[in-house]
Amino acid sequence: MEALNQFAPFILIFAVMYFFMIRPQIKKQKQEKKFASELKKGDRVITKSGLHGKIVDLGEDDTCIIETMAGKMKFERSALSLELSQKLQPKAPAKK
Repeated sequence: MEALNQFAPFILIFAVMYFFMIRPQIKKQKQEKKFASELKKGDRVITKSGLHGKIVDLGEDDTCIIETMAGKMKFERSALSLELSQKLQPKAPAKK
């Protein structure tokens, strides 16, 4: 019983770290992966570095070609920002 009392703080710290740090990060990674897999031609996106553009082609590998005002550029899908790109997408009307 005394050994359990000694390890209780460590178990509690791990549980807190899991629910406040590890679990939200895993959830965010799943959202990013889903976002990258659901991209389609014509989507307006923003890269993590702040470049705005529209997807004109999706490569077989994890790349996409984005058309900007400066021309077309090739990016990895992981370079696209989920949070910034969602702000560009039109919001669906609320169902009544």
